[in-house]
Amino acid sequence: MGARTGKEYIERLRASRRTVQLDGETLSSGIPDHPAFRGVVRSYAELYDMQHETELRDVLTYESPSSGDRVGMSFMVPRTIDDLLRRREAMKAWADHSFGMLGRTGDYLNSALMALSQAGPWFAQADPGFAENVRAYYERVREQDLLLTHTLVPPQSNRSQGASQQLGGAVSARIVREDEGGVVIRGARLLATIGPTADELLVFPSTVLKGTPEDAPYSFAFAVSCDAPGLRFLCREPLDHGRGRFDRPLASRFDEMDAVVVFDDVHVPYERCFMLGHPELCNTFYTDTTAAVHMTHQVTARTTAKTEFMLGLITCLTEAIGIGQFQHVQENVAEAIIALEQLRALVRAAEADASANEFGVMTPRWEPLNAARNWYPKLYQRFPEILRKLGASGLMALPSEGDVRGPAAEDVQAYLQSATLSGPERVRLFHLVWDTCISAFGSRQALYEYYFFGDPVRMAGAFVGSYDREPYAARVRDFLERSGEPVPAA
Repeated sequence: MGARTGKEYIERLRASRRTVQLDGETLSSGIPDHPAFRGVVRSYAELYDMQHETELRDVLTYESPSSGDRVGMSFMVPRTIDDLLRRREAMKAWADHSFGMLGRTGDYLNSALMALSQAGPWFAQADPGFAENVRAYYERVREQDLLLTHTLVPPQSNRSQGASQQLGGAVSARIVREDEGGVVIRGARLLATIGPTADELLVFPSTVLKGTPEDAPYSFAFAVSCDAPGLRFLCREPLDHGRGRFDRPLASRFDEMDAVVVFDDVHVPYERCFMLGHPELCNTFYTDTTAAVHMTHQVTARTTAKTEFMLGLITCLTEAIGIGQFQHVQENVAEAIIALEQLRALVRAAEADASANEFGVMTPRWEPLNAARNWYPKLYQRFPEILRKLGASGLMALPSEGDVRGPAAEDVQAYLQSATLSGPERVRLFHLVWDTCISAFGSRQALYEYYFFGDPVRMAGAFVGSYDREPYAARVRDFLERSGEPVPAA
């Protein structure tokens, strides 16, 4: 099959029978046409169609080593730095299409699965069968161009306790029994973004397991179809309220649904299991396989696109209302420029210093990417602040498309024009600013970026713990010793 089209993605989703709970309604069909999903499904379909555009075919796809079909570039196993650059170019092309607002496009988890598929010896520590399972699953996803989502985190019942202690251990997803064919999973997990519109769900370790015998039932990695019997998605409120692309230009296209995943005795065949038990291995699942590095490489391509969008939007806003000459505005514009160039530099540094991991996969240097993923969640919060500051009260005086095209059209044209735009053009631009920094969609983006990789405080602690600072401390100690003045003993 190889790289699929948007139509093929939608047809597969339409044929699926899954359980989605949304706003008091239980859906089992019609997902692509439901108002809550229609816009984002079509945006994802556009990404798949891009793979077949003549000018993008060689950017977004390559020849499968097994079938010879064209498959998505994010599946390619990089062996050289040039391969890494090709992967990043493809990821950036997809990210540009949504201004980086789509955080769960297929290339994100494809990158993880690619790295995992090459780490056979690591999986074989637990069971040689797991190594074969993950390799075979990777090839299946690659050849069918399946859209994956994942879930990592136990519910927020009582974060002072581990999964096995929360409410008697009956909340978090866990293995309740095994049979000849696989395992049975019961409980819940956060957070499966795009779960209702994806093909497959990867259930990966939470990496906060304590390694006790009680943690064994909560220690696993496996894949399950999103329409598996007993699996259901409990969705948050939709952010696309049918206002259309003029009033909600981002929410109407890019609202990726977030959902709690409930496992009601879901049977997972052994061939879909990549790890069972072994909490100590689960805790190093992403680091030892370098899956985290390749996932972050995709994320930085996306956030680069998002930062370029923010700089462009800030520029359009300042030009529209004639404030670009003021120094405090220029300071804000410079802030966005500096952020963009710093992000690009971190990505390029990671690629330039790439090296093959122990499994022969060319892997970007982790430290620059780790710096980027620690920095960007807090950086992103500044962009909505800048847009709100520059848009000011103009973001409050914002009539809808109905006014622009209705009885108030003359007033919009006469009184809402700007230095460079007509009244309708200015209103359309300001709706984009609104949807970026004020609307529910914009607020969700800020929250999403802040916690994308987890709690920033925990991330910072992990970064400090993993970074080799000793060579720099040694230089300082050496300098002190070279001062020539003895230090009195205590």
